[in-house]
Amino acid sequence: MSNNAIVSRVENDRVLVLERIFDAPRDLVFKMFQEAEHLKHWWGPKGWELPVCTVDFRPGGVWHYCMKCIDPNQGSFYGMESWGKGIYKDIVESEKIAYTDYFSDAEGNLNDSMPSTEITITFIDLDGKTKLVNHAEYVSAEALKTVMDMGMLQGITETWNRLEERLNEVK
Repeated sequence: MSNNAIVSRVENDRVLVLERIFDAPRDLVFKMFQEAEHLKHWWGPKGWELPVCTVDFRPGGVWHYCMKCIDPNQGSFYGMESWGKGIYKDIVESEKIAYTDYFSDAEGNLNDSMPSTEITITFIDLDGKTKLVNHAEYVSAEALKTVMDMGMLQGITETWNRLEERLNEVK
């Protein structure tokens, strides 16, 4: 698997597993997920920014953010905002982050018309590199299909490409 390749597989019709190897130490990759200042530089697909990002990185804490399309070449997406809210469930320093991911509004109210996701991110040390495994469980196969149809796989690929760029800037 090359560093830029994401390996994806679906398990039980409602679990999406994504994996990628980053050429950076595990502690640094983990840090990219725990600090708003880092997330603002890479979270979201190409052409999107994070003008709002607050992180209370602890079990029970909340990560609330807004992704905004700033690329006029993205047509009807230009200027669009997409709000999200994560509620952390379990954190093991440099090893694992588990949270429930929701679509929300600017006030943090959950959007019940969109599927939530149970996310577990595992950080595996590979002698100075890091294998990132993102395990996303949905309530149903239909919920997984909804986010896949929204272009989630392309979005996460572009997001992780931006993470790679950020890692190269700070290491």
